[in-house]
Amino acid sequence: MRVEEIVTDKIIKLLEQGCPPWHKPWTVRGIAPANAISQKPYNGINVLMLACSGYQSPYWLTYKQATESKGNVRKGEKGSMVIFAKPIVSKDDEDNSQPGEIKLERHRGAILRYYTVFNLEQTENCQLDLPAPPEIKEHQKIERCEQIYNEMPDRPELTNSAATRQFQAFYSKSGDYVNIPALNTFDSPEFYYSVLFHELTHSTGSVKRLHRPSLVDALRFGDTNYSKEELVAEMGAAMLAGLTGIEQLTIENSASYLQSWIKRMKSDPKLVISAAAQAQKAVDYILNRTHP
Repeated sequence: MRVEEIVTDKIIKLLEQGCPPWHKPWTVRGIAPANAISQKPYNGINVLMLACSGYQSPYWLTYKQATESKGNVRKGEKGSMVIFAKPIVSKDDEDNSQPGEIKLERHRGAILRYYTVFNLEQTENCQLDLPAPPEIKEHQKIERCEQIYNEMPDRPELTNSAATRQFQAFYSKSGDYVNIPALNTFDSPEFYYSVLFHELTHSTGSVKRLHRPSLVDALRFGDTNYSKEELVAEMGAAMLAGLTGIEQLTIENSASYLQSWIKRMKSDPKLVISAAAQAQKAVDYILNRTHP
């Protein structure tokens, strides 16, 4: 499998789990994913893939680094892939893979390789000299936004426990709950409520609420229902943001997210109108109001 296919497959799986890696306005302790030994941050696609792993610690190690730190990787833990390009100096380099490196393909005078890393939380007893985490700012709740959730009829439970990938935001159809990172991990409280409104809009489509086909019948990332449901959720979130007065601080983030659906909108002119109508029904449900 080509490296592009490996990465794309992993990104699609993240999206299917409710974690669009380019739509994540919250941080993990305010530190980008980094190697626990060198403390150098990862870059490129590695940032997106590691940041959406669901772990609280931003630090990663190879299996060898864990053992050299007098610790170990816990039994049964699955590692994550880190990609790097190794320049080709001579023909011999093409097949001169080092232990732990897997050759993927030749790419513009370099061989793309990957190695496996484990989050610090997947290890035990590692003796490391890590800097103290930066103090995370506390955000004040926005009462008018809190009121939206508190007064929603038959509202889904909110959770951010380790068992439900606490650093990911998604609505679970099977469990009927909204998983959302803690308020103080977001860039601002406005972004927190924007994400919450997005997931609450998803929740209105459940069988026991509005039974929206775009949610109930969505099978996988990229299919027609999934695309329409994401558009409905983002429109619903934008409507609620407008009603609570936070839209000017979130509209740029929302607009950039909707760019990914432009092709689908162009191929189906009715999609926007239909999605907007469904979003309005979702907002009406959340606000417990009916039109005469």
